[in-house]
Amino acid sequence: MTALFRLLASPANWCGLGLASLMLVLKAMGLLGSLALPMAGLGYLAGFVIGGLWLGWPWTREPEWAVLEFSDEGDAREAMERALKGVRQLTEYNPDKRIPLALQKRVLELCEALEALLQQWERSRGSLSLQDSFHARHIAISYLPDALNTYLAIPAAFATTKVLDNGKTAQATFTDTLDELDAKLRQLGDDLSAQDAHAFLVHSKFLNQKFGPQGLDAPALNLADKELKS
Repeated sequence: MTALFRLLASPANWCGLGLASLMLVLKAMGLLGSLALPMAGLGYLAGFVIGGLWLGWPWTREPEWAVLEFSDEGDAREAMERALKGVRQLTEYNPDKRIPLALQKRVLELCEALEALLQQWERSRGSLSLQDSFHARHIAISYLPDALNTYLAIPAAFATTKVLDNGKTAQATFTDTLDELDAKLRQLGDDLSAQDAHAFLVHSKFLNQKFGPQGLDAPALNLADKELKS
């Protein structure tokens, strides 16, 4: 059923149905007569071939990127690492060369940024809010894999040339999505860094108060200096 659904939903099938429907409309207008049904069949075949050559042929087998489905269960670190490994492998494999080199580089850079955030998160003395923790996990486990899945489901010619409702191509939209995810990662990293810097400053002030000239030991040191001088 999945293969049939991919066939029915393919651009090639819709192009075929479009030309076949046009033949039936011409019959309804009395322009084709008894030739309408044969012409509808030929129209479907012609539209299917044109759509396949122009927008890509329908997939009859499970695509490689169907493996990018991850659950947020068990250890969060392990789940995020599994998801990042899957995204990286698929991006490097680049089925049918659907991901341009510049975009491929951006996805891999985002994977590296996520791994860097994980490492920072583990060694940080700060903590992320519940909402930010949710975002950090789901960028790796669902947001990035889902964005890659849905982009790769679009035929390459369509993704690079056809303008969507937002006024951009699918490729440009995917680039914007990666930029948004990267900006969120930078914000999360900056939050942790700010907390660590604050903790460092607090500790430095404590040490300064403890051992500095005005610290608790200062009177005793001053008294010892006077005794030595006398």
